[in-house]
Amino acid sequence: MTDPILYRKRLIPEECVLLKDDRLLYRDEDIIVTAWHTLKPRKDLHHGLSCYYLREGIKVSRFYDKNDSLLYWYCDIVDYDHDAQTDTYIITDLLADVIIYPDGFVKVVDIDELATAKEAGLLNDAMLKQALLTLSHLLQVIYDGGFEKLQEPLEKYR
Repeated sequence: MTDPILYRKRLIPEECVLLKDDRLLYRDEDIIVTAWHTLKPRKDLHHGLSCYYLREGIKVSRFYDKNDSLLYWYCDIVDYDHDAQTDTYIITDLLADVIIYPDGFVKVVDIDELATAKEAGLLNDAMLKQALLTLSHLLQVIYDGGFEKLQEPLEKYR
């Protein structure tokens, strides 16, 4: 089986980028696990691991610095389209994100971008509803102590 083709689609800023350098670590019908380096060099973030929970609409990533120290967990709310013929995934970032720091502090970011995207016509009502419901579900999982379960597929590749 060949590796899938992965694209990351952003609404703000509007772009669709081929993740040509991401390495596939694992895939089944529910998840895709990849390892990657930043697309553009940054002083803080160097590389990471990501697990795409396709059915849940969540991407959980471990962000590392250049010394391989965990910076934080980054959780994107996403949607995806899959073309089975070409085995191509377009993962659309639905803007709202959750950051979880090593000390357990939880920070929700980019909620304002949902309003901006809706106002600009980049999100329809169904996408906005999906983003908010998925964000609510993810936060409930975190607050109920279930985030470790979402980390499990990535723990194998530390």
